[in-house]
Amino acid sequence: MGPGSPANCTRRLDCTDPPGLLDISFYRDNFTRIGINPQVRPSYIEFDVDECNIVLVDDVIQSRRTLRAAMNEIFDFGRPAGITLLTPIERGGHQLPIQPDVVGLNLPLQAHEHIRITGPDTFSLEITRRPPEAVPRR
Repeated sequence: MGPGSPANCTRRLDCTDPPGLLDISFYRDNFTRIGINPQVRPSYIEFDVDECNIVLVDDVIQSRRTLRAAMNEIFDFGRPAGITLLTPIERGGHQLPIQPDVVGLNLPLQAHEHIRITGPDTFSLEITRRPPEAVPRR
């Protein structure tokens, strides 16, 4: 979810169900290569996912692999009626054919540029750059 407040999102979207929180560590497709996140936390979905309309929020969308992992985990909880993808920032560089439904800011960046978001009380966005030669090739 990033630095946004799930309670704020729930209130602003006028949702009646409590917000859920996902830790997708075991659903990532690269954990065999980079290892499991040492701070794996449980996921919390305290409502029946079956036939529910889910709003999935990710702070910055790039490769779409995080979204794929999140959707896989959601389906382990049940079969939702639909999933709406929402992101404050889409940075380009997608690797999977998954498109957000709502985008706050489309910010195409180079591979050596990274976004840092802080919040939730006061949001700020910072773009950092590494020398292009320091970026690993894919």
